[in-house]
Amino acid sequence: MISVLYEDNHVLCVEKPANVPSAPDESQDDSMLDLCREYIREKYNKPGNVFIGLVHRLDRPVGGVMVFARTSKAASRLSDSVRTRQMKKQYLAVLDGIPKEKSGTLKDYLVKDSRTNTTRVTDEVHGKYSELSYEVIEERNGKALVRVSLKTGRSHQIRVQFASRHLPLVHDQRYNPAASRGPIGLYACRLEFPHPVRKEPVVIEHNPPHTSPWNQFEVLK
Repeated sequence: MISVLYEDNHVLCVEKPANVPSAPDESQDDSMLDLCREYIREKYNKPGNVFIGLVHRLDRPVGGVMVFARTSKAASRLSDSVRTRQMKKQYLAVLDGIPKEKSGTLKDYLVKDSRTNTTRVTDEVHGKYSELSYEVIEERNGKALVRVSLKTGRSHQIRVQFASRHLPLVHDQRYNPAASRGPIGLYACRLEFPHPVRKEPVVIEHNPPHTSPWNQFEVLK
């Protein structure tokens, strides 16, 4: 059963649980795309193929807010809003360390290695420009809860940009060499986009679950 945050004839906004793939992959596990399609099929008793358009993705370990399109026209317009950066994404992240600056902007050039599905910081010639801004919300036990606003949407961007500054995300098995087992400290908490038909802003917000690593912070209780 999926958690629906907003729904109309054109869009479906849901909370993706951690460790569920956004779209079908080689694992053959149920993906959010599959689950949303099944939800619409059952709710509206739709026979045959049900259209659900994938507009953006979240890394498999990451939970949070996602929007799917219910029509091909909505899919096209939402994809345009991603491309033109009208779709604004905010995340909560738990860093394994405390940033020296309580707020700031991180700018790098990133390159993805598709063979290993990893991303690293490189130079301007070989990488794609990547930018985010952050604000420290709370500090506890040598860890920082930060709110992150993405300006660009590169693969593993938040994880790599902080890790490259020796502030890797808690429980990030890929980019934190000292990571212990547990849910990764990254959650898509806010999504804002122009409605594909009515054009008015749609804002969807949701807090992470009251489990580790989020439950140690007072602001989330």
